[in-house]
Amino acid sequence: MSTYTGRFAPTPSGPLHQGSLLTALASYLDAHANQGTWLLRMDDLDAPRNQAGAADKILFSLEQHGLYWDASVLYQSSRLEAYRCALSQLVKAQQIFACRCSRKFLQGSRVYPGTCSRQIVSTENLDKLDGSVALRIKVGNNSLHFDDLIQGQFEGKLADETGDFIVFRKDSIYGYHLTTAVDDNFLKISHIMRGADLLQSSLQQTHLINLLNLRLPLFGHIPVIVDDRGHKLSKHSQPASIDETGPASNLCICLARLGQNPPIELQYQTVNTVIQWGIDNWNIDLIPGIRKFPYGTTSSSES
Repeated sequence: MSTYTGRFAPTPSGPLHQGSLLTALASYLDAHANQGTWLLRMDDLDAPRNQAGAADKILFSLEQHGLYWDASVLYQSSRLEAYRCALSQLVKAQQIFACRCSRKFLQGSRVYPGTCSRQIVSTENLDKLDGSVALRIKVGNNSLHFDDLIQGQFEGKLADETGDFIVFRKDSIYGYHLTTAVDDNFLKISHIMRGADLLQSSLQQTHLINLLNLRLPLFGHIPVIVDDRGHKLSKHSQPASIDETGPASNLCICLARLGQNPPIELQYQTVNTVIQWGIDNWNIDLIPGIRKFPYGTTSSSES
């Protein structure tokens, strides 16, 4: 790909934390070190999870850390028609079925057992969903793979890992994997840098990208920050928000976690100096890899 376009896609369910800053910085530096563009998308579709004012707080934190986006922020809540068109395309291709299974019924099942797989949906029925069904995508039995920029070759069979997964929820919210595939194509994203907890998600999105005949971006999955119990640091674990009074220090900590070996004195410089050092010295080959995927396969957001 001759033109590099990267992006960061936070969910406004809380303030920016160390894990999301790490992802934002990695994607920003990789984009600008390759003379590319860095875009920002706000994944704000899941209204029950959104916190009032969180989107603005995230934008403020990014600016405080010198991470400025190169175009207007894209809010997923403004893209409902695009998701409906993609869903309709999948329905016409007979890749979608209606599922009435409750969480209680599926409790204990590692993969979806295919209970409702014969409940085919028509385009006429899309406007008549009554909240009692979710829509799932068929995954088939083929293996999917991609060459990750950091982790190397990654391969999996969704039939064994997740089974047929949800693309439209019972509460009428479009699924994360569908919206991400559609919006990454809309923004012409060429490279995606994000946490290694989303490796499985990349396979699910690859499946949708293939079915929708979209362009497959290049993936690079960075190791995630974990707490003392080995759990991923995320908004679900209620981590403390970032101390905005020490942005240069925060950035240097992230650079070190990304294997970039910043000099100790860099933390006492200005934010712009730290960012420029990061761009000038960026080396994706120094980012630590992971020997296996240790963080589970249920992530449905990027921050």
